[in-house]
Amino acid sequence: MTVATKFIAAKDGRKLAYVEVGDPKGPLVIHNHGGPSSRLEARLFAAAATRQGLRFVGVDRPGVGESSPQSVRSYKGWADDMTALADALGHGTFGVTGWSEGGPWALAAAAYIDPKRLRHVTSIAGGSYGAFGDNSAAKYLSKADALGGFLAMHFEPGFRLMYAAIDLTATHFRERFYQELLKAVNDYDRRVLLLPDVAELFCASCAECFAQGSEGLVRDSELLYRRWAFDVATIERPVHMWQGLDDTLVPAPINREIADRMPGAVWHAVEKAGHFVALGAADEVLGVVARDLGAT
Repeated sequence: MTVATKFIAAKDGRKLAYVEVGDPKGPLVIHNHGGPSSRLEARLFAAAATRQGLRFVGVDRPGVGESSPQSVRSYKGWADDMTALADALGHGTFGVTGWSEGGPWALAAAAYIDPKRLRHVTSIAGGSYGAFGDNSAAKYLSKADALGGFLAMHFEPGFRLMYAAIDLTATHFRERFYQELLKAVNDYDRRVLLLPDVAELFCASCAECFAQGSEGLVRDSELLYRRWAFDVATIERPVHMWQGLDDTLVPAPINREIADRMPGAVWHAVEKAGHFVALGAADEVLGVVARDLGAT
């Protein structure tokens, strides 16, 4: 699937790169990609977005894909960028989704954007690693992911080396990257990854993450592992949280704890599903979005 990359200017002049799929006349949904991933992740949701009548826009975060780097990253800053994107696209109201490492950025939107404008928020298997303190989810993570969090907190050169290695594999050895992913997930996820075009689109989105090197992903992930600048316990507006209960990449207890402590959480647990519940249940997920945004 080929979709054109477009650009808008953030308030400080940085460029934000995005692609859009679905219904161009539908309500706007801004999608926060995972990591490693990019704006191209939106293509994986194209069919479901079209069926649900949504204008579904994937946007690169700073330093990822084709979006300009940003010297000082923050959750509120990204919320401002999402609002600027909605303004540029001519939408007074919109919804936000986020998958995997994009999930916390969707939660940040819930924390910082006026609910009169932001009419829907969804986080899918969010990488909620620092919600309650530095690397607070470590007790739930695999040894490798917990190590990543430790390095992010205590040894940045090692953290950067880890992401440089991911860059190398995702960019130059895509088949190896894909095969390693298949080994790391459950049967539900493997079935999703073996669907037509999913592997090609997913791997292309991951490789695009590193179009400017690994620095963008490093800066992105550091914020996820460190104590978040906002408190999920103060979010009272509805926030839909989707989670595969057999997720091997972001274990369900990480986001169950978020849901238990966030007053507005609406918990959607999917039995036997893994991390790729975002695609396996895409119509169900986007159906809820469409309902809230009044899509026809």
